[in-house]
Amino acid sequence: MYFDPMYLVFALPALILALIAQARVSAAVNKYSKVFTGRGITGARVARSLLDSAGLQDVAVERTGGLLGDHYDPLSRTLRLSAAVFDTPSVAAVGIAAHEAGHALQHAERYWPLQARSAIVPVVRFGSFLGPLVFFAGLLLNLTGLAWVGVALFAGVALFAVVSLPVEFDASRRAKVLLEQFGFASGTELQGVRTVLDAAALTYVAGLAQALSTLLYYVFLLTGSRRRH
Repeated sequence: MYFDPMYLVFALPALILALIAQARVSAAVNKYSKVFTGRGITGARVARSLLDSAGLQDVAVERTGGLLGDHYDPLSRTLRLSAAVFDTPSVAAVGIAAHEAGHALQHAERYWPLQARSAIVPVVRFGSFLGPLVFFAGLLLNLTGLAWVGVALFAGVALFAVVSLPVEFDASRRAKVLLEQFGFASGTELQGVRTVLDAAALTYVAGLAQALSTLLYYVFLLTGSRRRH
């Protein structure tokens, strides 16, 4: 099987960034999952309190399986927290819970980047799988038009990563403000929350870098093959 060394030129920097981001998240969560807040309130109670204070009593807070599977589902209006966040009064737990509550607030306020991200989710699921297949099929069959269709399909993945940045950054900003406003974390605890959420934010930057590097590599292959012909 042929391996193109040029792929590393495009992919390696993004891969290194992704590894650094993942290491930072793991280190931050591991550290601050062991540091309990002074008020001793679990992530689930923090999320419920923040939602109720915003008039979002109809948004459910549920426990979900898996590690770091925390997310807000705008379709069912449900905030799902992993057991480590749901049941634990740690700095990491309240930070993650508040971040997810921030997404629910975004949804209630019709925050347009969240609406845009939700709208392109079906396209991303379709394009992330089919785009590379169509691209390489067009490349192997020397069908340039088909290959560009593959590029366009995969471009949705990069667009999703771009739109995710303001969504995630804004949710983290809201989390920090709300935790301080309602007194769920003290000054030193808030610093831990910032460390956890900033590390998580870097993973989205890394995701964007990976999507763009792959997209640029596809474009390079197409334009390079055209020059050779």
